[in-house]
Amino acid sequence: MNAIDPSSAQTSQTAHERSLDYAAFDADNHYYEARDAFTRHVPRAMQPRCVQWATIDGREHHIVGGKLARAVKNPTWNPISLPGSIAPYLHGKELTEEDIQRMQAHEPLPDYYMNNDARIAKLTEQGLEAVWLFPTLGVLYEELLKHDTEAVKTQFTAFNRWLDEDWGCNYKGRIFAAPYLSLCDVDWACQELEWALQQGATVVCMRPAAITLADGSTRSPADPMFDPFWSRLNESGITLVIHAADSGYTTQGYVQDGFSADFNGGVFSPNIKHFNIERAAYDFLITLAYEKLFERFPNLRLASIENGAEYLPDLFRKLRQSRDRMRGYYAEDPGELFKKHVWINPFWEDDVNEVAHYMGVDRVIFGSDWPHIEGMPQPLDYLAELEQFDAAQKQLILRDNARALNTPKPA
Repeated sequence: MNAIDPSSAQTSQTAHERSLDYAAFDADNHYYEARDAFTRHVPRAMQPRCVQWATIDGREHHIVGGKLARAVKNPTWNPISLPGSIAPYLHGKELTEEDIQRMQAHEPLPDYYMNNDARIAKLTEQGLEAVWLFPTLGVLYEELLKHDTEAVKTQFTAFNRWLDEDWGCNYKGRIFAAPYLSLCDVDWACQELEWALQQGATVVCMRPAAITLADGSTRSPADPMFDPFWSRLNESGITLVIHAADSGYTTQGYVQDGFSADFNGGVFSPNIKHFNIERAAYDFLITLAYEKLFERFPNLRLASIENGAEYLPDLFRKLRQSRDRMRGYYAEDPGELFKKHVWINPFWEDDVNEVAHYMGVDRVIFGSDWPHIEGMPQPLDYLAELEQFDAAQKQLILRDNARALNTPKPA
């Protein structure tokens, strides 16, 4: 384990904080799951079909639905990689020896990755008024369970109960942890949404993927069979986040399939697997537009988080083509409806100016992905990406847009 001071990334943070006269709202923060996050509330009889621990060659791993999960090398999280450690690589920087050391370094697991009160103190230190909080492993495991609908329902009912106990769906008006939902059973999705609303949740999340049903068939998320869920979400007025996940995308044999979040400071060779996250979000979101979900449910608000945004030019081009070729199909312009109902959190290395051009500044939301290695060392390091925006526009992106999405807007 390389020794490096984690606080060395905080110098720029102090300068960024001084440049704002308000605290920001980070729409993409993460926790690291507690050891019993996936097991605490799973009935014993269902545990072999859900998530279990196993020791293999002296290391602890998750077994998910009877399969070894390889998303991370160490799901105990201790020690943990430093936040934003691969940021220089993602930004195309020529890597220094210090950069490489930081990529390879680990630290003892901080309490603010696992504890809500410690996290609130950290938010204050970082200049954040509030965060949306998402899983690290929780968004990866539906794919491994998708052919067992009962396991999906059991696992994520249990996971959401752990989430509310340890973090809170709405904790002290500063931490808004998003329950994880699946449409694999629409009745369960509706019941779990009702539970989330009862806990005061202002946001729920799901993965961008076609829906696998109990009989093994798949459906579009906009299929009318799921309308009871969309209707209740529309009525409640809370935001649905489509968060980056293991969406089960194949590379069609070009490179090995599978999801891995490991990085040890080596050099990646480019391959099409790097586009799977964007492909999944693009397919999910344009399908909702093609199938007129926003026409059917005009109060829906969706936020695409940690999915990138480089697909937007092609998405709007295809929506225009669809509108012009299928005259009479849409009651409203699908591109304009998309901009009305969808908010975009770009990757921090994306061109946020291009995103604002296509979506409008009032549809861009700041999310740091902290404390993941591919995020930023400190959340407000993102200010450096907003130099071309005026003060009012920055405030929309850094706070006001997320604030509005976090406020329920009942139909």
